[in-house]
Amino acid sequence: PEQERAEVLAALAVVDVSVVFDQDTPHDIIQALQPDVLVKGADWAHDAIVGRDVVEERGGVVIRVPIEQGHSTTGLVDKMRSRG
Repeated sequence: PEQERAEVLAALAVVDVSVVFDQDTPHDIIQALQPDVLVKGADWAHDAIVGRDVVEERGGVVIRVPIEQGHSTTGLVDKMRSRG
């Protein structure tokens, strides 16, 4: 569940805030928090990352992290369903 995922992320020493949002995009929460770093999967094009403008406008950085094959939440759920 999303709350558990947010809790795991928030427990990481390098993470200050982990937020679950119910809007279509995280733009409003990014605007409110004004983070110095925004991390998104590398499957997103740099110019398609919502909130990039907010972060970069104030000197922050947007980091695209590589996607590890076989380690996606969606893939894990699909695998469990197919065995069930």
